[in-house]
Amino acid sequence: MGEKKYHIYMLSNRYDTVIYIGVTGDLVKRIWQHKQKEMDGFTKRYNVDKLVYYEEYAKIYDAIAREKQLKGWTRKKKENLIDTLNPQRRDLYKEII
Repeated sequence: MGEKKYHIYMLSNRYDTVIYIGVTGDLVKRIWQHKQKEMDGFTKRYNVDKLVYYEEYAKIYDAIAREKQLKGWTRKKKENLIDTLNPQRRDLYKEII
């Protein structure tokens, strides 16, 4: 069995007006849950389900530390980071499944 991987991820809505940051131990499942609107809260209320950025970590505490760091950034800095990987802001979900 392979080693467990953890991810931080950024989601947006179809108009790219919202950025949501999360951390998970199962990226594919978690994004699917967002797309299915399975959980009440911010992402369901604001239709935030487009995966625009993610990073992989071997240790959960590294992923959580990165999530906290990113949440402290300005919106502009977050957008610049997204643009390094995904300047067209396409939905990366199909690339990870």
